Amino acid sequence: MSAGNILLLLLLAAMWGPSFLFIKVAVQEIPPLTMSAFRTMLGGGVLWFFLRMRRQRMPGRGPIWKHFAISGLFGQAIPFAMFAWGEIYIDSALASILNGTTPLFTIIIAHYFTEDDRLSRVKVFGSVVGFLGLAVIVTPELMKGVSVNLLGLIAVTIPSLCYGISIVYSRQTLRGLGPLVAPVGQLGMSALMLLPFALFFDQPYAMPLPSTAAFTSLVALALLGTCLAFVVYFYLLERNRASHVSMVTYLVPIFGIILGVVVLKESLDSYAYLGCALILLGVMIVNGVFKRKRKD
Repeated sequence: MSAGNILLLLLLAAMWGPSFLFIKVAVQEIPPLTMSAFRTMLGGGVLWFFLRMRRQRMPGRGPIWKHFAISGLFGQAIPFAMFAWGEIYIDSALASILNGTTPLFTIIIAHYFTEDDRLSRVKVFGSVVGFLGLAVIVTPELMKGVSVNLLGLIAVTIPSLCYGISIVYSRQTLRGLGPLVAPVGQLGMSALMLLPFALFFDQPYAMPLPSTAAFTSLVALALLGTCLAFVVYFYLLERNRASHVSMVTYLVPIFGIILGVVVLKESLDSYAYLGCALILLGVMIVNGVFKRKRKD
């Protein structure tokens, strides 16, 4: 990667990493479904504006909208709601760590549903190491029995599985579209799914106005962590190998941990740090970071 693209990769991690902090601040006053609906509506709306500026159009009627709906359900609607709900009960830094398991779920799903991305011994070993890290984090709470903290940990792990499903499904059904068409379609369909639930369960129209900190965090989450991050992500993806862009997976938890500990004064125990190290190690093994280069 060029120096410019490396800087953009750091910028992408710097936009995705704070998302967990923004969620933690906003969810104290804004219910999870309302937050997720607003995030998809605002993020999708701004991306649609970018799309129109590039003189691109969304597809007309057809099966493509079914694909947008399915990929949006697993790529945004469920994960956004689960992260928001889970962070009511657990720290933002811990949520960012568990988000790092996404590549591990993805390679397992890809093995069964794609023809060109099969598991190998190295990938299996890396997955075992990564899921061992997940077990290290979850087991202490599991030993205490069912609690809201345990449910929070499970809630923020579900998005990793959903992201894996969305990535594999999108790769098979949404290829060949313009770089912003897929995210606009996904976010638009996600908003349509989330909005009725938010109106019915949260009744945001009857809620008091959130504080400046909560509302600012929500807007930053929608614009920085959703909209602009998508723009940078697809820009990088158009110009670099997917494996290079995937290195952002190693950086996001680092930003998430630093911001959670420094800004929100969160405190992680040794199990969390050990689990984080194992998850990152597993992801690096899966992506071939330690693969020896063959000599000619």
